[in-house]
Amino acid sequence: MSDTSPNFPQGRGLYYGGAWHEPKQSGSVEVRSPATDELLCTINVGSAADVRPAVEAAHKGYLEWRDVRPMERARLMKEMGVRIRSNARELALIESMDGGNPISEMMGDVLGTAAMLDYFAGLVTEMKGSSVPYGPEAVSFSVREPYGVVARIAPYNHPLGFSVAKAAAPLAAGNAVVVKPPEQAPLSALRAAELFDGLLPAGVFNVLSGDRDLGAALVSDPGISIVALVGSVPTGKAVMRAAADSLKRVMFELGGKNALIAFPDSDPEKIARAMVAGMNYTWCGQSCGSVSRAFVHEDIYDEVLARMPQYLEKHKPGLPSDPKTTMGALVDRQALDRVTRYIASAHEDGARLIHGGVPPEDPALAKGCFMPPTVFADVTMGMKIAREEIFGPVQAVIKWSDEAEMLRQVNQVEYGLTCAVWTRDVARAHRIISRVEAGFCWINDVARHALGSPFGGYKQSGIGREECLEELLSFTQEKNVWINLNN
Repeated sequence: MSDTSPNFPQGRGLYYGGAWHEPKQSGSVEVRSPATDELLCTINVGSAADVRPAVEAAHKGYLEWRDVRPMERARLMKEMGVRIRSNARELALIESMDGGNPISEMMGDVLGTAAMLDYFAGLVTEMKGSSVPYGPEAVSFSVREPYGVVARIAPYNHPLGFSVAKAAAPLAAGNAVVVKPPEQAPLSALRAAELFDGLLPAGVFNVLSGDRDLGAALVSDPGISIVALVGSVPTGKAVMRAAADSLKRVMFELGGKNALIAFPDSDPEKIARAMVAGMNYTWCGQSCGSVSRAFVHEDIYDEVLARMPQYLEKHKPGLPSDPKTTMGALVDRQALDRVTRYIASAHEDGARLIHGGVPPEDPALAKGCFMPPTVFADVTMGMKIAREEIFGPVQAVIKWSDEAEMLRQVNQVEYGLTCAVWTRDVARAHRIISRVEAGFCWINDVARHALGSPFGGYKQSGIGREECLEELLSFTQEKNVWINLNN
């Protein structure tokens, strides 16, 4: 394999029951690079007609997988990780060309996927029940069992991670998984299905490519026990409505309009660097955890803004397959158009542009979906860019002076995923953290995750916690057993 011609998946249909299948209703789509508009390949996509046979195959796989001893499940999951690592360069290049993110960063995503498989493989013996003392006449105890078939609906910003790494917890718990990869970037999930083929019992890991109609049919299928989604708030609401008819369990990681709060005792240099790092510009800001609102105290406001350009300049859009690229492309033209509309609204609302805001002039990027880091100052909460999730490289900087009013503004959005607080005062940091409505918080840091720490949101940013033991347990149901010892 060359650095520019990866092994795109040969299986370009639907993978379920341990085999590749043609769609029940013929349909195919072109997969194009968001950076060059180059045709990468054509894949077959499913429809609602393909869901029922796939779920039935997954249920058969579950009946076998649930009886595999936990340590054997762990061994097989670790082998999944080995296969991911052994093909890391290829998978990273597929991710980069299909999704638009820099290949240098996608290597980290691929290796992170393998690490997640290893992590949950190591937790299989922690699915423990409990016992309740009753007396010499009886024993009452509980055990944990898998639910059955889990549907995982993946977004486009981390296609492999959200298709495969997010399958780790349900697989470790003994469930079968049906993955719907993102429409915009389906290739890495299909390639992973090829790599895992023959390793797990047939029907345990399944991949169905398709559009929203396929997703809706998957969510509504009576054979699905849990729907797990990473996506937008509107998508989460639609999935929840569809799941309600059969009272399916749901796990959601949804949107964010996250705040970085800088107090006047903070170093302006560190704040400027953190604001840029926390926006995840490498991913074009296509990250639900990005600190897209920066609340900077008036005493350091101008100093922070003056220092930002030196860090923003390090993120220049480039071809994702180039190892030197530090910022890739938005996932498609629709995403670029959405970002462009928000930039126009910021100008109309009177925000002050301090960086970016127009596509790059490089002719090599002319056919791609590129937008440089874009920062607006003097933003108020009445502006769209301060209230709505853009999911792109646009950051709003808000000046504040009154702590109570600042906290009110931080919490007034419907989201509550992450928050970063910057101050040298430990007591103040804990006080602010206790007041912000967000599920994952940093003090004097941004963007970092520690595997094993619960990640998830408050309010409309999600339901449940991931990347931790709680995620594993959420894919099990507890059964209590009462034994009469006097019989």
